[in-house]
Amino acid sequence: MGLGGMRGGIGGGGAGSGERWRWILFLSLVSVSFLLSFLFLFLSAYSSPTRLRLPGLTTARAAAGVRRGPDALPCLAYLLIGARGDGHRLLRLLLAVYHPRNRYILHLSADASHEERRDLAAGVAAAAPAAVSFDNVALVGTPTAGTPVGSSGLAGTLRAAAVLLRLHPDWDWFITLNAADYPLVTQDDLIHALSYVPREFNFIDHTSDIGRKESEKVQSMIVDAGIYLSGRTNFFRATQKRPSPDAFKFFTGSPWVILNRRFIEYCVLGWENLPRLLLMYFNNVMLPQEGYFHSVICNSLDFRNSTVNNDLRYKVWDDPPQTEPLFLTMAHYDKMVNSGQPFARRFQANGPLLDKIDEKLLKRPGHGPVPGAWCAGRKSWFIDPCSQWSDVNVVKPGPQALKLQKYINRTLEEADSGAKSCRL
Repeated sequence: MGLGGMRGGIGGGGAGSGERWRWILFLSLVSVSFLLSFLFLFLSAYSSPTRLRLPGLTTARAAAGVRRGPDALPCLAYLLIGARGDGHRLLRLLLAVYHPRNRYILHLSADASHEERRDLAAGVAAAAPAAVSFDNVALVGTPTAGTPVGSSGLAGTLRAAAVLLRLHPDWDWFITLNAADYPLVTQDDLIHALSYVPREFNFIDHTSDIGRKESEKVQSMIVDAGIYLSGRTNFFRATQKRPSPDAFKFFTGSPWVILNRRFIEYCVLGWENLPRLLLMYFNNVMLPQEGYFHSVICNSLDFRNSTVNNDLRYKVWDDPPQTEPLFLTMAHYDKMVNSGQPFARRFQANGPLLDKIDEKLLKRPGHGPVPGAWCAGRKSWFIDPCSQWSDVNVVKPGPQALKLQKYINRTLEEADSGAKSCRL
């Protein structure tokens, strides 16, 4: 069986020679695009990644005091993604999810200026001194394009995962967040709740019921120029469509995921053919981040039974649903808080709803990270309590932790039942 993408496209009786040559040229571009993107990811995993370091001196003693591993509290690896102009939003998001135990990669797309990346690095160092001392925040220095469609986004995600595996191979879950996302719980709450969750689970919203969208999601072919031409954000669409694949089952779902380290290693290092074959296929899909991880995990005998069909994000959709959820407003606050979910999207930049979440749920001062059990400084209106720290291996869950724990328990029970999942 093949991937289903090469059958019946080049020959075909009655096709003119010009059309055949256009199709051959397009397939050549497809092959070059895939080879370059795969080489790019391979080198990212095994070579020194280009990154912007935060200004300041790392304290080896501080970093050495963090206990990680199967017998310790979970360590979360965050990828925070933004486009040009999102530097301030990424800084605010980082401060809302920062904890010295965790790892963070900040990715501003290629259309953002070097000055914006430099300002973001300086802002992190100034607002969160712990990030410098614990050396757990890095900025991507040579980012991928910020194209809304095409494989640039998937390449950037896999590259960031490869960087995290190489720099910090001691985390447990990989969490992707966009600049329009925001947490509804503190990291003490989240780490505490996840400490009761088996670390082989992957939280990924998925379905194989594609319905009327099969033609657009599965059969359409594009080449993302941003994957192999620096600074390009356009893409080229094929006039013909390829058949649906018969070598694997196509799954789709939310592009925002929480995946365990072993599955990320499987996708990045690819010790079996499945991740590579599907990467080749999804390299030319319109929205690969809505299908690549989903299809890999659900077609893998080793990982399909580790899925939890939920992305742990609170969202409100229009009717009928559009490509993105609605922007959240004050009218959604009570239902959002009572949902028990740890994250929500989408938020307007610097809107009053974010201020209310900071004040009521996270207790975050406007100039620093969310206080946790690790913060040892004296609280005052002009002193950041997290400018000094004590034992970072202790968490103190707050009121939202109980709602979060109940929600995760209910989600895991649904996963155990196998309902709406690719589990066997």
